[in-house]
Amino acid sequence: MKKLGLLILAALMITSCGGNKAAKASKTTVKLVTDATGIDDKSFNAAAWRGILDFYGEADAKSRGTLYDVVTCATQDMYIPTLKQLADEEPDLIIATGFTFADAMGEVAAEYPNQKFAIIDVDWVAAPNVMQFMFHEEEGSYLVGVAAALQAKEEGVSNPKFGFIGGVPGATITKFEIGYIQGIKSVFPNAEVVDYYANDWGKPELAKTQAKSWFDQGVYAIFSAAGGTGNGTIAQAKEMQLKGKKVWAIGVDSDQYADGIYTDGKSAVLTSMIKSVETATKLALEAVDGGKFEGKVVTLALKDNGVSYSAANDELAASVKEELKKVQADIISGKVKVMGTYKEALEAGIAPEGLGAKDN
Repeated sequence: MKKLGLLILAALMITSCGGNKAAKASKTTVKLVTDATGIDDKSFNAAAWRGILDFYGEADAKSRGTLYDVVTCATQDMYIPTLKQLADEEPDLIIATGFTFADAMGEVAAEYPNQKFAIIDVDWVAAPNVMQFMFHEEEGSYLVGVAAALQAKEEGVSNPKFGFIGGVPGATITKFEIGYIQGIKSVFPNAEVVDYYANDWGKPELAKTQAKSWFDQGVYAIFSAAGGTGNGTIAQAKEMQLKGKKVWAIGVDSDQYADGIYTDGKSAVLTSMIKSVETATKLALEAVDGGKFEGKVVTLALKDNGVSYSAANDELAASVKEELKKVQADIISGKVKVMGTYKEALEAGIAPEGLGAKDN
């Protein structure tokens, strides 16, 4: 009887082990496709990658190359062949980061109707096999604009100037800029705001040069929505702070506080407009894994925790943080309405003429 019990126990253990292996073998597989900046951009792509790692519960990325992986396209002419190659490999899901992939994904999705795709910052790829994610970036950007303006008041800066550096112009980046300007103008209605577009996501030297010029001209804070290019703004702000000049960089997508550290306990990144790109990649994976994938547009706002801001910097005044909580509540309730297009902001007399922002 004892031997029989042991045999039954052994059989159960074998069945259990076999079941676990089968479950793991059926786990959702995904390939992430990024532009040339890759997942080391400390911003947008890095956030997308975090969402994938979070889905698998693997901070150490131990299943990279089996359950999930990332492919970086050096140039835009690689987008279509890369997406096709990945579709031929038949992963459960292919995710592309950013609106520059839109045309390529639209073409490839039509050729591979049985392949599931997801794309972030796009809502115009109308295909039943493409899940699209959009964000109300203007809401989070309004908050960091308020933060920068209130901090300037707190520091006694009179007539502060503000800058915005964008990557490739388009409707998505316009939401960052226009929201930021509205936040600033809610505190300083006549504030001067200047902008510059690098037309690239991976050239920090361009942002660094522009940031130096602006800081030298008295610009107080610069918000960059430019992927890896924006790291140049942070680098320049660090240099200026080390020289004793009180200027600020504002991070984007991820909390870039740590990237701005220039001495013990001091960061040149006042705050960051956090865009939860990781939420999008994780939601897409959960939809596939749960058999609920749909070719639809998912929009994430402040109320959905899709966007937020960082309060990690201790130099961000306590009074500013308290006011930001109130402003956040007002946006969520609808008391404060944030415009997301340059056209609206121009018509309202909030944004100046001649900006590099584009609504399409």
